[in-house]
Amino acid sequence: MSQGNLLVVEDDQAIGRGLVRVLESQGYAVTWLRSGRPALAAAGPDFPLVILDLGLPDIDGIEVCRKLRMSHPEIAILILSARDQELDIVAGLDAGADDYLVKPFRLAELLARLRTHLRRVETADRTELAREPVEAGDLRVDSASRQAWRGDQALNLRPKEFDLLNLLVSEAGRAVTRQRIMTEIWDTEWMGSTKTLDTHIHSLRREIGPDRLTTLRGIGYRLDVE
Repeated sequence: MSQGNLLVVEDDQAIGRGLVRVLESQGYAVTWLRSGRPALAAAGPDFPLVILDLGLPDIDGIEVCRKLRMSHPEIAILILSARDQELDIVAGLDAGADDYLVKPFRLAELLARLRTHLRRVETADRTELAREPVEAGDLRVDSASRQAWRGDQALNLRPKEFDLLNLLVSEAGRAVTRQRIMTEIWDTEWMGSTKTLDTHIHSLRREIGPDRLTTLRGIGYRLDVE
């Protein structure tokens, strides 16, 4: 039985065929497109998750990611790219990606991340509607609408940044370990680097103020209440 419809945007024939074969063997229904503009036209509620290469022949994948995020804020976007510099990863996440995996990649890690993001998409409505808004100082997070504010100013957060802020605000003034963050925001099966977390923390500091999040060396982070 299909576990979900995935949109794969990858121009490399060998990688694309390999992804389709592996994903279909795991029960996913896969649509494979080789360029960006057809992907923008095809994206929608039928595809809860998009696997996106950056080196596309017609339009840069960063621009595709940005347009997908603006048009479809509810979907999960996982960038799969050979661009491995920190600036490339930051650019992808800033464009709206939920995750960034560098080629070559381990299939087990890719599948674990896919399961994580699909669970988030599939359960978000049920889970978030049951929660009351949480506040810490001038920060307010409403899980039902997936909106957050600093005072009267709405925050422009990517999906994982929102989840991260929601957890930290809920635990304001208390230490939150890196392991707990990786378990609750990403996945209990996560075995890779936590560079993605570091990048999200950096971006979150830009939104809420650099002094609001304290790094607890060797432990994790604490949101300080003003």
